[in-house]
Amino acid sequence: MAFWKQLALSLIVIIAGFAAWVFFAPDAGDTMRNAGIPDSLVSKITPKAEESADAGGSSRAEGQQQGQGQNRRNGGGRSGAILVATQAVVQGVVNDRLNAIGTGDAIRSVAVTPQATGTIREILIKSGDMVKAGQVLAKLDSEEQVIARGQADVAVRAAVEKSNLYHNIKSSVSRMDVFDSEIAEQGARLQLQAAELNLARRNIIAPIDGIVGIVPVNIGDNVTTTTPIVTLDDRSEILVDFWVPERFANTVKVGQPVDAMSVARPGQMFSGAIEAVDNRIDAASRTLRLRARIDNSSDELRAGMSFNVSMKFPGDKYPAVDPQSVQWDSQGSFVWQVTDDKSHKVRVSIVQRNPDFVLVNADLKDGDKIVTQGLQRVREGGAVRVSADVASNGEVTTR
Repeated sequence: MAFWKQLALSLIVIIAGFAAWVFFAPDAGDTMRNAGIPDSLVSKITPKAEESADAGGSSRAEGQQQGQGQNRRNGGGRSGAILVATQAVVQGVVNDRLNAIGTGDAIRSVAVTPQATGTIREILIKSGDMVKAGQVLAKLDSEEQVIARGQADVAVRAAVEKSNLYHNIKSSVSRMDVFDSEIAEQGARLQLQAAELNLARRNIIAPIDGIVGIVPVNIGDNVTTTTPIVTLDDRSEILVDFWVPERFANTVKVGQPVDAMSVARPGQMFSGAIEAVDNRIDAASRTLRLRARIDNSSDELRAGMSFNVSMKFPGDKYPAVDPQSVQWDSQGSFVWQVTDDKSHKVRVSIVQRNPDFVLVNADLKDGDKIVTQGLQRVREGGAVRVSADVASNGEVTTR
């Protein structure tokens, strides 16, 4: 088909659609008047719309004679005012709460290993026992060390006797012999100390107060200095490590209170405080590592548990508007504000979008009326009639 034929067909379709709208739409005249078309031209294009406008004027005049209540319901008789619904701006808060998943660990935890190689001859504890620092947990075979200590003790006595004898007969022996006897005595005493130390290391000692875990060795096992004998946990307090988004890096501080709820104990909240804040952001996850200390004096928590950790902050406050009120044009997002029965376009920058409210950065304050319905016909500076104000007061909290 030739171009001029396509153009002519398109014009015919447009004119037909416009004529149908003028004929069937009862408010076509008002719409054209609001668009700035002169009344004389509107009357020629749509006599039906003009007649409806005249009839509406007569009805409004009659309504003024009947009572002020009906007058208010008709918008005070304003001709061409757009019927809209509004909702008041409320205050919204963002970044006021932090929720994270963390892993708990005992305040102190030690894997006990022997200080010497040998065979286990005795185990003095069992899983779940509470032990004190210095308590003997297990013993290794010590026959060889007992003999070595006895030999060292004999050597000490012999060296002492010889040293005492040389001191008594100084006139008969040289000063060098007396000096050598003193050195021999000191060396013998050191050998005895070494023998006693080796014998003491045959006992496996608890380095901290704690609760005994499962004992993985048995009597008769041959162990080395790298063999774990048992794990001791001091769980009077629990340390919970968790990670937070980097936007909280300048907000969290040591000593801030935290609430933690164990996944194993839903509904039961444990209180604590931030003990440590890492010195850098993880480049891969863009998160910051925090460590909280949780009181566990009731011994209800265990190392390795997972926790839901929450923290509260003052947050950042922004105007909150209904999601339906936010509109877009070539310059970005905006809302329609109603002031003195006139609509005005207010530019907004969206901070956070939620199902119930949208937090925006804009020149708005609490209580400002924002159009939520009838947006398609609203124009800058146009007259509006408010059918209902959805009043909302208070504060909107988002996460």
